[in-house]
Amino acid sequence: MNKSAQAALPLYDLQVRTAEGGVQDLGAYRGHVLLIVNVASGCGFTPQYMGLEQLHRRYREQGLVVLGFPCNQFGGQEPAADAEIQAFCRQRYDVTFPVFAKIEVNGAHADPLFQWLTARAPGLFGTRAIKWNFTKFLVGRAGQVLGRYAPRTRPEALARPLTRALRSS
Repeated sequence: MNKSAQAALPLYDLQVRTAEGGVQDLGAYRGHVLLIVNVASGCGFTPQYMGLEQLHRRYREQGLVVLGFPCNQFGGQEPAADAEIQAFCRQRYDVTFPVFAKIEVNGAHADPLFQWLTARAPGLFGTRAIKWNFTKFLVGRAGQVLGRYAPRTRPEALARPLTRALRSS
């Protein structure tokens, strides 16, 4: 299937690679509110892992799932292999939310999930490109993109839109 056909699929028909080398159907998250984030271990925004984990723990019983996708496209800030990334997340930030296999979020090899997200929630001036690590996408329970948030937006600032999404979608 070509990239434009994949980007036209519903969110829950997409698959992502796990850090262990398997495949995860996003349909498993149907009915949840998702916060999807491209992450990196060597970025100035890396401490946001702590805030993302706090959101995950605070709202998971209400249906929130944070999904992390490591990416090395911005300043080479995620050079590690998937197993090292997993260890870093657990040891440094006690991350319990899913962190998937390293992907690309821009360009010819962009992961279909990020093609899907950016087609539905373009950035500033309508650009689809992800500008940096820790860009966040809020997805409602029905699989609709509710918002795109810049890397500088701290996870704590998403509490209000998250609670609205958890109540209404």
